[in-house]
Amino acid sequence: MREIGHFVGGKQVKGGSGRSGDVFNPNTGEVQAKVAFASKSEVEGFIANAAAAQPAWAATNPQRRARVMFKFLELVQAEYDDLARLLSSEHGKTFVDAKGDIQRGLEVVEFACGIPNLMKGEFSDNAGPGIDLYSLRQPLGVVAGITPFNFPAMIPLWKCAPAIACGNAFILKPSERDPSVPMRIAELFLKAGLPEGILNVVNGDKEAVDTLLTDPRIQAIGFVGSSSIAEYIYATGCAHGKRVQCFGGAKNHMIVMPDADMDQAVDALIGAGYGSAGERCMAISVAVPVGEKTADALMKKLVPRVESLKIGPSTDDKADYGPMVTRAHYNKVKDYVDIGVKEGAKLVVDGRNFKLQGYENGNFMGGCLFDNVTTDMRIYKEEIFGPVLSVVRAKDYEEALRLPSECEYGNGVAIFTRDGDTARDFTSRVQVGMVGVNFAIPVPLSYFTFGGWKRSGFGDLNQHGPDSIRFYTKTKTVTARWPSGTKEGAEFVIPTMK
Repeated sequence: MREIGHFVGGKQVKGGSGRSGDVFNPNTGEVQAKVAFASKSEVEGFIANAAAAQPAWAATNPQRRARVMFKFLELVQAEYDDLARLLSSEHGKTFVDAKGDIQRGLEVVEFACGIPNLMKGEFSDNAGPGIDLYSLRQPLGVVAGITPFNFPAMIPLWKCAPAIACGNAFILKPSERDPSVPMRIAELFLKAGLPEGILNVVNGDKEAVDTLLTDPRIQAIGFVGSSSIAEYIYATGCAHGKRVQCFGGAKNHMIVMPDADMDQAVDALIGAGYGSAGERCMAISVAVPVGEKTADALMKKLVPRVESLKIGPSTDDKADYGPMVTRAHYNKVKDYVDIGVKEGAKLVVDGRNFKLQGYENGNFMGGCLFDNVTTDMRIYKEEIFGPVLSVVRAKDYEEALRLPSECEYGNGVAIFTRDGDTARDFTSRVQVGMVGVNFAIPVPLSYFTFGGWKRSGFGDLNQHGPDSIRFYTKTKTVTARWPSGTKEGAEFVIPTMK
């Protein structure tokens, strides 16, 4: 049985707590590895190691730190396919989808390669009589990231690359469900020239998380996961004086206007609703056709597409999506479908009884499609995180606009229309953090920021883009005056520029 420990001080180390968790093969349901769960004392030792390494890295000039990023990109490209297969084997997403997971992470590394420019401060010459005024961006020290199972390459890279480029030491606590790719990422950063102790991977559960949240040496924490845990981490981290950014759950709507290109809209719903078995925080889980005629036209095209989805093992290059990550998560999603039926929603396509020959114990579920869903139902209000799409029929545009705006989550939303006025009004008025126009998964590119509103995001600064540099640095402002040789005497009033 393969055993996964931790990556600390530039090497893999075995767990010492005696506790561990199972890493499953989602295709078969079999246990393929054991991952160690770090104890409080272990995590404290890992933090000490990072704290000792960080000052020298902070003193390394930004251009040299950027070179590590460039070299890391080169190394990942050399084993891209192997990383994607490793990711796929633990998560269950298809090989092609796994490559996309890695690529979106690498794009943030590419952004971080610009750190010599991104960390530049400001300077005002002669801001007052003989006075220069300037600002510096400096690293925080030791920072941490807690990342989810659904993107085991992308989100760890979103967190660690900007933090490390800014001169911090980073402790990553990845999901215990698919920890192997984060471990390999750390090894590749070391091979790229990152000093020992700057990137550490600590595997564990709540004990490890709580240690990171309460240890005074951790200056900042980033998190992605469910909203309830995001709220806990945000409150606990802030209470212990840390800078915290947390991103939680989602209930992403896609509005389909009467003038939309219906074929384009259906293609978008199929990919965004069922890709990666719906295990994406930016997945479309609610379709909102405007008007009964639009709804009927949408369902006519959508139903056969859902029925014909190809579900296969993660090794099948022709599969639309693979298994869900664990049997426990499969059961949770299935329970939601059962709840939707009991609540009175119309289950037009039922994927609960799907079985894949040769993989009967795998975590496979066929696509599920509900119609006539109402806003009081749990399947509308709660995040399902599986291959389940709900159709909520809106009588007009204003009702369609209200649905995502009044939802407790505010991660992503999309509108499909040919009318520019409608699109501009929607993007201006909808109360959601990321908006797509004829674009179903509006994940911004790395040089913009990613973040939702309401219970989808806690904290003032978003992930990647300029916000990531602000989050992982602190600003120091210097006011300097050099003696001119003229004695002016003491000043007892506050300096002004009058």
